[in-house]
Amino acid sequence: MAEVVGVVLAAGKGTRMKSALPKVLHPLLGRPMAEYALRAVEAATNARPVVVIGHQAERVRQGLGPDRARYVVQDPPLGTGDAVRRTRGVLEGRVRTVLVTNGDMPLLRAETLRALLEAHAAHDGPITLLTVVADDPRGFGRIVRDPQGRVQAIVEEAHATPEQKAIRELNVGVYAFDAEWLWPALEALPLSPKGEYYLTDTVALAVAQGRAVHALVLEDPTEAVGVNTRVHLAEAAAVLQQRIVRRWMLEGVTFVDPRRVYVEDTATIGRDTVVWPDTYLLGDTHIGPECDIGPNAYLRDTHIGARCRVFASVLEQARVEDEVDIGPYGHLRKGAHLARGVHMGNFGEVKNAYLGPGVKMGHFSYIGDATIEAGVNIGAGTITCNYDGQRKHPTYIGPGAFIGSDTMLVAPVRIGEGARTGAGSVVTKDVPPYTLAVGVPARVIRRLPRPEPPSEEP
Repeated sequence: MAEVVGVVLAAGKGTRMKSALPKVLHPLLGRPMAEYALRAVEAATNARPVVVIGHQAERVRQGLGPDRARYVVQDPPLGTGDAVRRTRGVLEGRVRTVLVTNGDMPLLRAETLRALLEAHAAHDGPITLLTVVADDPRGFGRIVRDPQGRVQAIVEEAHATPEQKAIRELNVGVYAFDAEWLWPALEALPLSPKGEYYLTDTVALAVAQGRAVHALVLEDPTEAVGVNTRVHLAEAAAVLQQRIVRRWMLEGVTFVDPRRVYVEDTATIGRDTVVWPDTYLLGDTHIGPECDIGPNAYLRDTHIGARCRVFASVLEQARVEDEVDIGPYGHLRKGAHLARGVHMGNFGEVKNAYLGPGVKMGHFSYIGDATIEAGVNIGAGTITCNYDGQRKHPTYIGPGAFIGSDTMLVAPVRIGEGARTGAGSVVTKDVPPYTLAVGVPARVIRRLPRPEPPSEEP
């Protein structure tokens, strides 16, 4: 029998979001909102969670991942008590403690859930709930205590008296239940005036049985922020962003202005890297140590090596090795691979191409579907004409070649090792190694001297 399993409630319509997208799937720093709740529950329980879905159930299942959790469908929607009751078939007899949380509370930390479970294990009551003391009730139910401070009930805001609405201790909607007590208690829940079964009514049931209900008060009120509107979504994103940036600063990363960056928690950043304002690090992006990123840099699913400089540029699904200098206004598209020591000037674009070690790519150039070997110089305005209207064709430039400014390389075409093209050339045929081609169309006009091999030491 498992010690603890988490149940994440994600069946609501989220009508206040005013969206065709289910609320729990709204993206938050690159992840569906509910993913944060799932990860916190997993970390706290070391067990695969159960997710209760209802509104657009299949879309939610696919959005979170069919194998991400065990899914239970609530249809029709009859309140939170009914939602947890639907999990009885998969949990009864298999778990000692049921941890219940919500898919629209992405700020709750695993550490807080662990503390709740530890508090629950320390007493013999059937319920331990999480509360927060706050001036803004945000629609949460009020915690009603007796003169001795013992929890007596949770009153939903819609049914609270003016005196009860003045209570500042609020129900967060996160609970630890003794499973053996929970299942019959859920069957005994009364029907609310709205025609629903409230999970909060389990507190009154326990008190009526003479059982103690314990409460753990949140130390950080921001963890209690639930998302019901897009305003709440932005508030949650701001808190998560502060956590992410703070974590990387403590790991040795400098943020010149921590308030003016966007960093998803899937991104990683090496020590002694400096991140300048208006920089965006999204998805599977990894930056090595001692880099200078930004300002105005946008990196998505891109790997950057050590000691690189990316200034005011866009990099998407690209790979950049060590000591590369890009920008301003560079664009690396899917499949771009820049080897060690490449320099890419302003207004350059690379797509599905390899630039070898030490390549210098001048400004206003486009390199697509190409292999550029080490030490090549690409003059300003160079374009690989890789698309004939139906298919893409490759360009190859051998090591040490020099491509003159405004050269058009009409693929498929090969430029040999050490070859040169004159400025303004339109190259439609292969250029042999160590030759010079000029003109429109380009023609080889002379051979070039080959470099002397290095002399052997006596």
